[in-house]
Amino acid sequence: QVQLVESGGGLVQAGGSLRLSCAASRSINAVGWYRQAPGKQRELVAAITSGGRLNYADSVKGRFTISRDNAKNTVYLQMNSLKPEDTAVYYCNADVTDCSAYGCSSRGYWGQGTQVTVSS
Repeated sequence: QVQLVESGGGLVQAGGSLRLSCAASRSINAVGWYRQAPGKQRELVAAITSGGRLNYADSVKGRFTISRDNAKNTVYLQMNSLKPEDTAVYYCNADVTDCSAYGCSSRGYWGQGTQVTVSS
């Protein structure tokens, strides 16, 4: 198992920046940042593989940057040029592989989320 803790959320004005962190208690594989606004479905914002391949939602491409520090078991989401429509709870989801002499299995885990509010 793994514990994931998101941090870095807060209240900012439109055009401002925030840097979110997802700290894991152990090594993690592919990671996705998701967000969910009230009354809306949870959506994928950005993803990064264990090898550093990047994917972004069209709505954030060019403004957000996902990165990772494997030595710290931490993934970041740098959010620039924030807009009111970016307001949501942001969640980290990480794939973890557990191996033993009998083989390996993998599954995803969710963090508790961190609130991002962008005022106009």
